[in-house]
Amino acid sequence: MSGSSADTAVMDAVAVDIAVVGAGPCGLAVGIAARRARMSCILFDRYSVVSSISRYPTHMTFFSTAERLEIGAVPFVVVGDKPTRREALRYYLRLAREYELDVHQYEEVTSIVRAAGGYDVATLRMDGSTHLVRAANVVIASGYFDSPNRLNVPGEDLPKVSHNYREGHTYYDQDVVVIGGANSAVDAALELYHWGARVTMVHFGPALDANVKPWVRPDIEGRIRDGVIAARFRSRVASISPRSVTVRNEDAGTTEELPNDWVLAMVGYMPDGVLLRSLGVDFHPTTGIPVHDHETMQTNVPGVFIAGVLSAGYDANKVFIENGRDHGDRILHHLTSTKVQPPTYPKLIPDSDARF
Repeated sequence: MSGSSADTAVMDAVAVDIAVVGAGPCGLAVGIAARRARMSCILFDRYSVVSSISRYPTHMTFFSTAERLEIGAVPFVVVGDKPTRREALRYYLRLAREYELDVHQYEEVTSIVRAAGGYDVATLRMDGSTHLVRAANVVIASGYFDSPNRLNVPGEDLPKVSHNYREGHTYYDQDVVVIGGANSAVDAALELYHWGARVTMVHFGPALDANVKPWVRPDIEGRIRDGVIAARFRSRVASISPRSVTVRNEDAGTTEELPNDWVLAMVGYMPDGVLLRSLGVDFHPTTGIPVHDHETMQTNVPGVFIAGVLSAGYDANKVFIENGRDHGDRILHHLTSTKVQPPTYPKLIPDSDARF
C-alpha cells in the first residue's frame, strides 16, 4: 500500500456480505432475510428508518390489511381494519429492533465502485465524515420519494408548490390546487376540504383514477358533485404564479386563471437510478425497469440486486410493500443456494467512531 488517504480508507473498511441502500420496508426485508441466512448485512439510509412512511399524510390509513404488510413472520397487530401510518411506523421500527438490524440512519451512500471480491460502498454522515464499506453484494432499495415527477411548467419551483402532503390545518381558509386524480390526490383534497381550505382538483384524465379506494370514492365524488370541491378534468396546470394558477383544458384548448395560495402536485415519483447506472445496470428504454431476474432480483451486473419499487420502473403503482416484501427472500435464496463466496479481503476492526 502506498500510504495515501485513499489507501488508508480501504484499509479501514469493514467487510460485509451485503450492503443495502435504503432502510424502507423492502430494505428491512433484505436485512431480515440476511440475518436468518447468517450473512452479514449493513443498511444505509440518508434519512431515518422507513422515512418514506414518515412522509405519508399524518392521518393516513393504508389500503392493504396489516397481514399483507407483515415482514419476517412478526405479527402486525392493529386496532382497526387497516393499519394507520403511526401503527406502521411503530411496527417497522419494532422489526429493526427485534432482528437487531445494523441500520445506519442519516448516512448517505455517495458511490459504489467495483472492487476485488465485491464493491466499495462510500458513505457520507451528517457530521461530514466519510466512510467505506466493502461488500460482496449490494442491494439498491432506495425507493422513489426523493425524485418526484416534474410538472415542467413555469413557476413549479415557487415556495408555494409541494410534491408532498402531510396534513391540512396549515391550509385553512386558503385556495389550494391539488394536481392529480389518484389516491394521494383524493386523500389530500378531502382532508383539505375538512380543514376549511378551498380546493380545486386538476387532473388530465376524464375522471378520477379507477384505483381510488372504494371506501373513499363515494365521498370525493359526492363533494365534487355538490361543488364543495371543484374539479377540472381533462385539464393540466400550464403555469404557476405567486397569486394564481393557469389551467388549460386539453379538449377545448382554453385556459383559465384560478386564484391560488398553494399547489400540491400529487403526480407520483420517479425511481432514482443514479447508483444503478453508475454500476453499469441497464434499463428498459420504455418502462424504466432495471434489467433484472425476477426470481433472484439480480441485475445484469453480478452481485448487484434491486428490491422494492425500483423494480416497477416508471409505474411505481405496480410494486408496494405487500408485493415487494419478498424481494429479500428471493435475493438471499439466490445467494445461499449458489454459495456465494465471502469477500476475499480480511475482516477488519472498524474505527472507534464507526457504528458497524
